[in-house]
Amino acid sequence: MRIAVVAPSCPLKAEAAEAVSAIVAARGDAELVVNPQCYLSDGHFAGSDSERLAALREVMVDPAVDAVWFARGGYGSNRIAEAAVRDLPDAARLKTFLGYSDGGFLLAALHGAGCRVAHGPMPQDVLRAGGEGAVGRALDWLVRRDPGAVEGQVAGPAFAFNLTVLSCLLGTALEPDFAGRELLVEEVDEEHYRIDRLMFHLTGSAAVRRCAGIRLGRCIVPENDRPFGSDEEAIVRDWCGRSGVPYLGRADIGHDAANKIVPFFLGV
Repeated sequence: MRIAVVAPSCPLKAEAAEAVSAIVAARGDAELVVNPQCYLSDGHFAGSDSERLAALREVMVDPAVDAVWFARGGYGSNRIAEAAVRDLPDAARLKTFLGYSDGGFLLAALHGAGCRVAHGPMPQDVLRAGGEGAVGRALDWLVRRDPGAVEGQVAGPAFAFNLTVLSCLLGTALEPDFAGRELLVEEVDEEHYRIDRLMFHLTGSAAVRRCAGIRLGRCIVPENDRPFGSDEEAIVRDWCGRSGVPYLGRADIGHDAANKIVPFFLGV
């Protein structure tokens, strides 16, 4: 299997690329190709919008590439997501795309265009505590669809998103069809009052109310200047109750090394 790494958002750290390349070489079951665009810098981004889009489209149309792995999150993939799936080549629909966090914008766009996408660990995660395990899990799934790498509580078709990213894509051309799907959400560096506000927006969406239910992944919550009075699970339960969306319990996803894979598609 040939796996191409591109950075639709922020630059990939060289030490992360080196560590992941070493892991792949030691496994011997895949070839990793890190696109030079991953190291570009244009303000906040890994190159300009046009450079990031060109790199993504390059690997999407390359018949020698079996999977496209987003290098990291940050911010920026929404700026190129619609253009990335415009006049989509057939070759792109034969590949698997993996990422999470800000990459959720692209996952939504690519899924809507008929591609096989999944929410899961990215190369930059190797720098987290326990990050080698996260990278190994991602490779286990990409290379051989190891069921042990997948979030095991989901009973049917599902989506997984960072809550802020999901809230931002609602009502845009990237919004997916939630009908009948379990919706898994996680959050990082947002206070409880912000999570409450995001859940107000999420569960107020008519499109989201057609989902099969919401599962809550892990949330990394900074301290606010005053306690909110409810933790993240109580907040999600509350808004699910108000809106009539079933609350399905916790999910094994989050901005950490334990992040499990959530395919947006069924089968291989």
